[in-house]
Amino acid sequence: MMRVEDFDYHLPSRMIAQEPAAERDHSRLMVVGKESGTIEHRVFADLPGFLRSGDVLALNDTRVIKCRLLGETEKGKPVELLLLRSVEDGLWEALAKPGKRARQGEKMSLAGGRARAEVVGLTDGGRRLVSFGPGVSVTDLMNEAGHVPLPPYVKRPDQEADVSRYQTVYARHDGAVAAPTAGLHFTPGLLREIEKSGVRLAWVTLHVGPGTFRPVREKDPRNHHLDPEWFKLDPEQAAVLNEARRGEGRIFCVGTTVARALETVARPSPSGETEYVAVPMEGWTDKFILPPYDFRMLDALITNFHLPRTTLLMLVAALAGRELVLKSYGEAISAGYRFYSYGDAMLIL
Repeated sequence: MMRVEDFDYHLPSRMIAQEPAAERDHSRLMVVGKESGTIEHRVFADLPGFLRSGDVLALNDTRVIKCRLLGETEKGKPVELLLLRSVEDGLWEALAKPGKRARQGEKMSLAGGRARAEVVGLTDGGRRLVSFGPGVSVTDLMNEAGHVPLPPYVKRPDQEADVSRYQTVYARHDGAVAAPTAGLHFTPGLLREIEKSGVRLAWVTLHVGPGTFRPVREKDPRNHHLDPEWFKLDPEQAAVLNEARRGEGRIFCVGTTVARALETVARPSPSGETEYVAVPMEGWTDKFILPPYDFRMLDALITNFHLPRTTLLMLVAALAGRELVLKSYGEAISAGYRFYSYGDAMLIL
């Protein structure tokens, strides 16, 4: 039987990156051969050397919103909201901390009195439905007074630099409450270098939700359910992916979010030219990938190092094998790699 303990490891807290690298592409890059079992230590700027003409680099162009709002209850007690998504005009689904101060009917003042809000309902997973007063532009409120939703393991307040650094350089579509962190290492210059070598870029949008950090609680991971996340793959981007599938090109997914989106849209090829094709699609995915799994649209994965007992680590293990992944994590710890969102990267080939 598969056990959640199979995906556990110990990480000294000092190795959790609290700040981004001085330069995005100066992060370290561990290169892991999933068939050979080899482990190589490089820097992220070396990535173009592992790509070749005809390959496709698939990236998630979601944009992190400044969705963390600080405020206080009517009794003057501090409370914070993490706005997840707009349900309708003026009504948002949110997480509240502490939850006991955001019960149904609770009113609160947010962002230094810029807005008032009321908890009008509860949804699954302890989420709140929060109604804002009439005439309030929640988007403007977030832009003007919201905080960057840094992960809980970054033990410091957000800073002005996080507005740009906890965001990929190619972010375009607002909606994520966490960054697709594998993409944080790319610079405009690195992307130009990759394209000049004959590698094509393909864009997918998946708005990363808070469940990305949630550990698996069930003893058997197969009983775990992922929170759905909204995604979109346009026809022209699907065509780029399928052209690589019909030829000799490989598909490099930048991050587990891209991997999950592309595996969601993979369908048997009607023409028989290739085994699977990417079908343009828009909607919600709760695709959960864990060993054993036969990847359909992914040949290589660029990813950061992930928390123990999480679905992200399980996806990586499904690609490279649990033993090799845990071995590579152990070597990363010994070699002083920086872990998690602002940490170093891994390329699985």
